[in-house]
Amino acid sequence: MKSSLVCVSDYEAEAHKSLPRNALDYYRSGAMQETTLHENKEAISRWYIRPRFLRDMSIRSLATTILGHRVKVPYGIAPTAMQRMAHPDGEVANARAAGRIGTAFTLSTIATASVEEIAEHASDTLRFFQLYIFKDREVTANLVHRAEAAGFSALVLTVDAPHFGIRRADIRNKFALPPNLRMANFQTDDEKSSLLNTSAGGSGITEYVKSLFDPSLSWDDVAWLTRITKMPIVLKGILTAEDAILGIEAGAAGIWVSNHGARQIDGVPPTIEALPEVVKAVKGQCEVYIDGGFSQGNDIFKALALGAQMVFLGRPMLWGLACGGEEGAYSVLDILKTELDSVMALSGCATIKDITKEMVIRKEYYARL
Repeated sequence: MKSSLVCVSDYEAEAHKSLPRNALDYYRSGAMQETTLHENKEAISRWYIRPRFLRDMSIRSLATTILGHRVKVPYGIAPTAMQRMAHPDGEVANARAAGRIGTAFTLSTIATASVEEIAEHASDTLRFFQLYIFKDREVTANLVHRAEAAGFSALVLTVDAPHFGIRRADIRNKFALPPNLRMANFQTDDEKSSLLNTSAGGSGITEYVKSLFDPSLSWDDVAWLTRITKMPIVLKGILTAEDAILGIEAGAAGIWVSNHGARQIDGVPPTIEALPEVVKAVKGQCEVYIDGGFSQGNDIFKALALGAQMVFLGRPMLWGLACGGEEGAYSVLDILKTELDSVMALSGCATIKDITKEMVIRKEYYARL
């Protein structure tokens, strides 16, 4: 790795130089005018850290638990699609990097590596499977059963995508998956594997979703999933207290606060602003996770202080992957570990449990003094 790559933004800038435009715009773009895309990051900066001093910081630990599994850091890898557009090793490299750092990796349904391939090459990694529900429920059930048989530990149901948002960059580029790649969770001769390799004139991913994903998805489908799998179910895409409560009632073991990387509705809240509402609503009845704009250790610290038990990273892992495969991905995770450890030490937090809501405050507080 280049010695000049010392933070996630360095990896992002380097990845922007090397990735083909088709892949780069797919990875980096948001919905419509991308207001929420920018707000995800800007909102994090509106929270200030309130450090406490004269505490013994000689021994520190970043370890925590997620769904009963011990992890060495309180952040993991979010599901992002088609990672082999960034590097030939794709999802396998990210999964292996997660195992090396000691955290969870989430595989997308629309991945370029299959559940079985991930299980084979990252057998020691804590693995979650992100699920889209297809119109054909047998297809969906088969995916769930394959993930379970392959040793995946949780099912992450994306609830915010009855269809995909309007992503102007993909429309302009007539986005399609490169012909040498396919949706690896499906048979080679299945349209679910190859349909994304073509575009009828707009965005190929939008056409794929309209053709195959079920827009009638409802809370009844969450209950159905709890009946067909023993894996705990996490609901990804929740932004309101109301849906968080319904999720608990439907049997969710985790609520994942997400706006899909700002790729669905432009104008929804940045995730860090939605987080306190969701944490308050669940009242400790299930775990709460978050993604969306987190790219520094102090960002992760703020989310933990506001009640998230894990922070998940999407784009940063794509930038690391594009800059060096598994080593690039691991370097990104390791940089964040160093940064989070530093901000904990400088804020008086020796363990993750020491990071409480009193450790952060909105910047408007100081204007009122």
